[in-house]
Amino acid sequence: MDMLLSALAFSLMGVCVKALDGRLPVAQVVLARSVVSLLISWWLLRRAGVSPWGQRKGLLVSRGVLGTAGLYCVFLAIAGLPLAVATVLQYLHPTFTALLAWPLLGERPGARIWLAVALGWLGVLLLTDPGALAAGAALPTLPLLFALAGALLSALAYVSVRALRRSEHPLVVVFYFPLLALPLSLPLVLLHPVMPTAAEWGWLLGVGVFTQLGQLALTRGLMAMPAARATALSYVQVPLAALWGLLWFGETLDPDILTAAGLVLGSTLLSLGR
Repeated sequence: MDMLLSALAFSLMGVCVKALDGRLPVAQVVLARSVVSLLISWWLLRRAGVSPWGQRKGLLVSRGVLGTAGLYCVFLAIAGLPLAVATVLQYLHPTFTALLAWPLLGERPGARIWLAVALGWLGVLLLTDPGALAAGAALPTLPLLFALAGALLSALAYVSVRALRRSEHPLVVVFYFPLLALPLSLPLVLLHPVMPTAAEWGWLLGVGVFTQLGQLALTRGLMAMPAARATALSYVQVPLAALWGLLWFGETLDPDILTAAGLVLGSTLLSLGR
């Protein structure tokens, strides 16, 4: 249930990011998200009577840095791609997670993982469509690369969360994400600040609140079950993103995107078999 709630929250976060329409710099969106999340996390920690600093500080810091880098990539991908496409590519991370969990956590994947990898990358190839790219009709390359980088960085962050499950409270793991994201984003914002409109303030608040809800549910889910299985369960975010893209932004899905989504879904379901 935690992973499903996480998927819903993150899908709504994507709506908020997309609604900003790229006018605000990504660093400013990350900073706003970090401020909201940091305040909520601090309040929850104080309420629970839990020390915010944790025990394995090096790994907690690494999780925060990886999560921040992944967040930049995800926001850049959402800004430059249809919401459903950005989400499909982000959901290559269960396969990445399954592969990384083997050397890093000792969670050995089964043979099906290699088929999952092949299916997932076939879906990516279909989305990039080299023929359409030559004709100038393909999806933009840079946002596609950001989406793939976001998936890999997310997988590394999720593996680190899984490694922290025996020593850290979930609220501490969540707290370190905005704790690192804020100082990493603030200098970039100060270089090129842009004043948000009233509507943009609302969308920024939505980014912070929905990301915080998603992170809390995601962290609980990752600490309760194997990393590959937990992240695969959250794939429901893909049809949700397609629905929000249709209802909010008038996006439509062509046959190539639907086929690619099916391939990535198949990859994700196979990754359940570790």
